[in-house]
Amino acid sequence: MTIPDTLDGTDARQPIARTWSCILFDLDGTITDSAPGIIHRLALTLAEMGAPVPSNADLLRWVGPPILDSFRDFAGFTPEQSLAALDIYRRLVAEVGPYNESAVYPGMAGLVERLHARGVPLAVSSSKPESQVVPILEHFRLASFFTVICGASDDETRSAKADVVAEALRRLDERGVDTSHTVLVGDRIHDVEGAAAHGIPAILVEWGYGSPAEAAGAMAVVHSTDQLASLLIG
Repeated sequence: MTIPDTLDGTDARQPIARTWSCILFDLDGTITDSAPGIIHRLALTLAEMGAPVPSNADLLRWVGPPILDSFRDFAGFTPEQSLAALDIYRRLVAEVGPYNESAVYPGMAGLVERLHARGVPLAVSSSKPESQVVPILEHFRLASFFTVICGASDDETRSAKADVVAEALRRLDERGVDTSHTVLVGDRIHDVEGAAAHGIPAILVEWGYGSPAEAAGAMAVVHSTDQLASLLIG
């Protein structure tokens, strides 16, 4: 759980030693490869809305930010249209389950289990609705490894990453978890910025959905679960 000064193959942006008292994980693009299902449902949603359907490559940038923001920023929908699209999208999710067309990234289940076995408190902080996050983790038999599972609220009043992180930290504090040396593992700039809002460093995983430019504020970028384990376990 102590980060070495250097780690071969890792972009160590802040080469400092730190023993983590708690680890927050993003879900989409970090623990689970959920893009195929999300992109499929987004395309169906846009078609039902009568809006142009971008290519799968273009829709990939929708994966990660709060979905209402994506409908607004990428489809150009009004607030009312965005809410209507959200209702369609959630109906499609309910029909097949939030874990449909998703998979756990190789090595991530084992890493989460190892961290839990070492007694490191773990939490999930996802911009996906919590009502979807919990069944996803239960489906993949990972829920029991996390002290707290936090996501966006169904009414989207809690959807910004900084707000989700704040709620996760609040729940951890309630359970007596030491959050004084917390790190967040994610894949997008929203993870970096959401963590930074609370003075928390972020480690970005390269296998997710972000671009290299999004890693500018990250403490480190890792290219494999072995490298991530070296930063989290030592």
